[in-house]
Amino acid sequence: MLPFLRRLVLLGALSAVSLSAAQAQKKLKYPKPQPDQIYDAVQKPAVPVGGLQAYAGYLAKNQQYPTKALQSGLEGTVNVTFVVEKSGVISNVAVLQPLSPALDAEAIRLIKGGPKWTPAEHRGGRVRQRVTVPISFLLPLGAGGPAPATAEEQTVPTSPGGPTVVKAEQPARPVGGTEAFFEWIQKNQRYPDLARQRKIEGRVPVEFMIQPDGSLTDVKLAGKRLGSGLDEEALRLIKAAPKWEPARFQGKPVKQKMVLPVIFQL
Repeated sequence: MLPFLRRLVLLGALSAVSLSAAQAQKKLKYPKPQPDQIYDAVQKPAVPVGGLQAYAGYLAKNQQYPTKALQSGLEGTVNVTFVVEKSGVISNVAVLQPLSPALDAEAIRLIKGGPKWTPAEHRGGRVRQRVTVPISFLLPLGAGGPAPATAEEQTVPTSPGGPTVVKAEQPARPVGGTEAFFEWIQKNQRYPDLARQRKIEGRVPVEFMIQPDGSLTDVKLAGKRLGSGLDEEALRLIKAAPKWEPARFQGKPVKQKMVLPVIFQL
């Protein structure tokens, strides 16, 4: 064979080899997604239907702080992991690092009861994606224990110059215990018809002063209003609530301010 023809054949062979190698590399680099594979990183992540802001609003509106956690003064963040399926529903819901049984269960309930998601996309198709969402539980001021001292909260007249701010040696407590107090609230709660019709749920933080005689005075709202009669019902409940055992300093009863949430759940 002439040298020219030999070079031509060799170039053709090398081109074919290069093309085959490029095709093989392309297939290796971009494999077709497996039907049941769960991805942590994707080209187009899954998002809640309605957007992230609406989803955050859902979590905040529907969170129901467990009574046991309130009574124990528990707060923190529960990281919930789950899989967004190709249909947009979620599955495999679990807590990564347990915080407390009550808070973990509420975080899982929130995620399971949430809206569907727009599924993730990767390499031209829908895929399953693992997602982690943090659910934060923050106690209202005063829940689960005494509120920080201020000139109005815990005072005792110790000098002619006026009251002195003190830290109570024994914080105020409901007569019969915290559990009995929350049971009284639930038993005597009258869910407003308008709120029931509109299916409004949530918690209303209420501020009040516990006087040295144990009576509750200066009752007022201390946070975001829910409306539809829920705010008024929360105020009525606290005003009608049984007396507390007052805070004590050096054996004597003193005033203490408290903020507790009244929870409304259909």
